[in-house]
Amino acid sequence: MSKHIGFVSTRFAGTDGVTMEAGKWAHVLRQSGHECFWFAGMLDRTPERSFWVPEAFFGHEQNQWINDRILGRRGREPLVTQKIQTMKLLIKTGLEDFIRQFSIDMLVCENALTIPMHVPLGLALTELIAERQVPTLAHHHDFYWERTRFSVNAVQDYLRMAFPPNLPNMEHVVINSSAQEELALRTGITSLIIPNVLDFETPPEPSRRAYAEVRGRLGLDPDDIMILQPTRVVQRKGIEHAIELVRRLEDPCCKLVISHEAGDEGFEYAEWLKEDAQNQGVDLRFIRTKVADPFNEMKNHAGALSLWDIYPHADFITYPSLYEGFGNAFLEAVYFSKPVLINRYSIFVRDIEPKGFDLVTMDGYLDRKTVVRVHEILHSPQRLKKMVAANYAVASRHYSYATLRRWLNNILINFFGIDT
Repeated sequence: MSKHIGFVSTRFAGTDGVTMEAGKWAHVLRQSGHECFWFAGMLDRTPERSFWVPEAFFGHEQNQWINDRILGRRGREPLVTQKIQTMKLLIKTGLEDFIRQFSIDMLVCENALTIPMHVPLGLALTELIAERQVPTLAHHHDFYWERTRFSVNAVQDYLRMAFPPNLPNMEHVVINSSAQEELALRTGITSLIIPNVLDFETPPEPSRRAYAEVRGRLGLDPDDIMILQPTRVVQRKGIEHAIELVRRLEDPCCKLVISHEAGDEGFEYAEWLKEDAQNQGVDLRFIRTKVADPFNEMKNHAGALSLWDIYPHADFITYPSLYEGFGNAFLEAVYFSKPVLINRYSIFVRDIEPKGFDLVTMDGYLDRKTVVRVHEILHSPQRLKKMVAANYAVASRHYSYATLRRWLNNILINFFGIDT
C-alpha cells in the first residue's frame, strides 16, 4: 500500500552528504511505490512536492543569532530561551501544515534530530511527533557528541530532549557501528545500522558530457592527469594530504581538482589550502561552477556540472579524511571504477575495511610506499582494471540499493503492517 513519506531537514539542496543520501532513500522508496515530499529551510526539490519554511534553514539569521549565544557557553539568558521557543512554534506550525497539505503518513528526519545546528527545528519535530504520534524514522548521520564545536553549550536540556528524542513511535537509523553503540550507551535508544549506498545493480551510464567539454570547463588539457578530491572544503576532509600526494608524484601533468564549494564551515581552510598548494607547487583547481546533485529529482540544473559528469573523467580519487560518519565519496569512487586513496579513519577501519576492498591506504600521513603505489596504479592499466573490478563486486554485495530497499521495507512493515 502506497504511503506519503515526508522528508524533513534543515536543508535539501546542493551536494552535502545528508542531502544526497536523502535523495537515494527517496529514489528507492519511489521504486517501491511510495510518494515522497520535502520540508526544509533551503530546498531545490520539485516545488509541487516541497514545503519551504525559511526559518528552518540552519543559516537563517535568527538561528545564527541563537547559535552565537548557545555554543561555547554554559549559561543561557532568558531572552535566548524565548527566541528558541518562538522559532520552535513557527516551525512547528509549518510542519503541521506540511503534514496536512501532503497527507503525510510517515516522517523521515534527516539529521534534524541528530546534530543541533538548528535547535528550534529539533524541538519542533520532537513535540510534533510526540503529540501527533506520527510514525517517524530518524536518520542519524553525525551526533553532537562527535563534534567538538558542540561540546560546550548552553542547551543541555534541549539536547537530552530532542537530539535525539526517545519516543515509542520512532525508529532510529545510524550509519555505522560506533554510532549505534554510543547512541545506546548515552540514551538507551536502540537503532538499526543502514550504511550509505549506491545503485551498484545499475552501473553508471557514460557521461552525457563529452570528455573535452568537461575537461575544458575544468581548465584541464587532454594530457593532464586529473586527481579528484570529491568532497566539501572542510578541515576534517584532510585535503592537505591530497596536495602533498600530488607534490610527491612529481608529475607536472597531475592536477588536483576539488569538486565542492567552501562555506559551510567558513572559508579560512580553503584559503589556507590555496596558499599551501602554491607553496608546494601544486596545480589546485576549485570547480567554480555549481556542482549539481545527481540524486535530485529536479533535472533542470541549467547546464551545471553534475558529480556524475565529473567522476568518469578523473584518473584517481583522493579521500584522506580525518573523520567520516561513513564515506559517500569512497562509495562513489568505487561505483565509477576509480582507484582511491583512503586515510584509514576509524569508521573505515571498523566497518568498511573488513569487507575486503583493494585500496591504497594511509595512516594519518603519506609515506613513500603509498606514493609509489599511487604512481604504479596511474601507470599500470592492468593493475587498475583488476583493482576497480574487485572493489565493484565487494560494494555490490554490501552497499547496493537492493540492500537499502530490504531495510526500508522492514521498517515500513513494522510501522504499518505486512501489506505495506
